[in-house]
Amino acid sequence: MSLPITYNANMQEPSEAKVSHRGQTNLPAELRHRWGIAEGGSIGIIDLGDAALVMPGGLAAARAELAHGIAEHYEAGVAALNDPDLADQ
Repeated sequence: MSLPITYNANMQEPSEAKVSHRGQTNLPAELRHRWGIAEGGSIGIIDLGDAALVMPGGLAAARAELAHGIAEHYEAGVAALNDPDLADQ
């Protein structure tokens, strides 16, 4: 299931959540409603080392969003290296 990702002025203010002794936490209701996540709905979580990417739609959606973000900045990063051997990579 692929959900459309929309970013707009209706985004929720940053918040914190506590993790229970069993490792469980809650997504705020506003996020669940906007993301279309019902009971048993799927989110994808990718550990980025010092942060985590949390996306509605499961792991495939999270991986696709991460790949999109990397691709957006890859060319600019290679150009900034100013290395002619990498120019066509």
